[in-house]
Amino acid sequence: MNNQLVLGAMLFGTLLDERRSFEILDHFVDAGGVWIDTANCYAFWVDPTGFGGRSEEVLGRWLARRPGVRDRVRISTKVGCEPTEAGRFPQTAEGLTAGAVKKGVQGSLRRLGTDRVELYWAHMPDPAAPLEETVGMFGELVSAGTVGRLGCSNYPAWQVDRARQIARAQGVEGFTAIQQHRTYLAPLPGTRPTVAHRFGAVSDEVLHYLQAYPDIALWAYTPLLSGGYTRADKPLPAQYEHPGTRRRLAALDETAAETGTDRNGVVLAWLAGGTPAATPIVGVSTVGQLDEAMAGIALELTAEQRERLDRAV
Repeated sequence: MNNQLVLGAMLFGTLLDERRSFEILDHFVDAGGVWIDTANCYAFWVDPTGFGGRSEEVLGRWLARRPGVRDRVRISTKVGCEPTEAGRFPQTAEGLTAGAVKKGVQGSLRRLGTDRVELYWAHMPDPAAPLEETVGMFGELVSAGTVGRLGCSNYPAWQVDRARQIARAQGVEGFTAIQQHRTYLAPLPGTRPTVAHRFGAVSDEVLHYLQAYPDIALWAYTPLLSGGYTRADKPLPAQYEHPGTRRRLAALDETAAETGTDRNGVVLAWLAGGTPAATPIVGVSTVGQLDEAMAGIALELTAEQRERLDRAV
C-alpha cells in the first residue's frame, strides 16, 4: 500500500463506536497503513459533554490491546481548539500559550497511552498568544523527544513563514508541515468551504509558498468533501454550484471511466501526485470505504489524464 494515505480518526469514540473504530484501525494497519491523525478536541461538537478527547482515548485503548502495533504506526495529533467551557467555541478555545501547549500535549499523551507523538500540530492560530511563545514551546517539545516533527493547521501563509523565521532565530525546530483543506473542486470566489476554518482552505498563495519551500509537507483534510463526490445523500454545498464544478466533475468522470475507479479515487490520485504533492487525510466509517480510499491513493494517473484534470481547473 502507498503510505501516503493518512487515516483520519476524528469521529472515533463519538459517531463511530469503539468496535467499529477498532475494526477500521486493524484493517488499516494490516493493509500497511502507517499514519493516524487525530486532535485533542475531537470531537467536542458531537460529544454530549461538549469536550473532546474521545478519539485519542479510543486510539489509546486500541494501542494498549495490540502489543507491538505502536512501533508500526505514527501518531499525529493537535492542540489549540479544545474548548475550556462546553458550548463556547471558539470563544473559550484553549489557545497556544506555552502553558496551554504543555497541558495539551500532556493530556494527549495520557489519553493515547504513549510517551511520544510523531507529528504535533498547532490546530489554528491564536491571536492572543505571542508567536514567539508558541514557537518556543513547540521547539522545546521536539528537544525533549516528546514530539518528532511540528506542523500548523489552518494558518495563513505569512504566519507560517513568520513562525519558521522565529524558530530559526531561537535555534529550535520549526514547522515542517501544513494541514489545510484541499480537494479537486473549488467553491465560488468570495466564499469558502464549510469544512474549513478561516484560513483553512489551500489557496494559490499557499501553493506558491509550498513550491518555494519543498521541505514543508502538505496534508489535506476533507479531500473527498464528506462524500459529496459520490453520494446522492451528501449533495455538494451551494458554494460549488457554478460552471467550474460541472467542468471539473466531467473531467473526473472521464478519468474514472478510463481507470475503472470512481470520482473519489481520481481525486485522491490527483492530490497525491500533484505539485506540490498532498497527503490526503481520509475519515471513513466502514472497512469498505477504507479499501476504496487505499485503491485511490495507489492509482497512478497518466500524463494525459493529469493534464485533462489540470486543464479543467
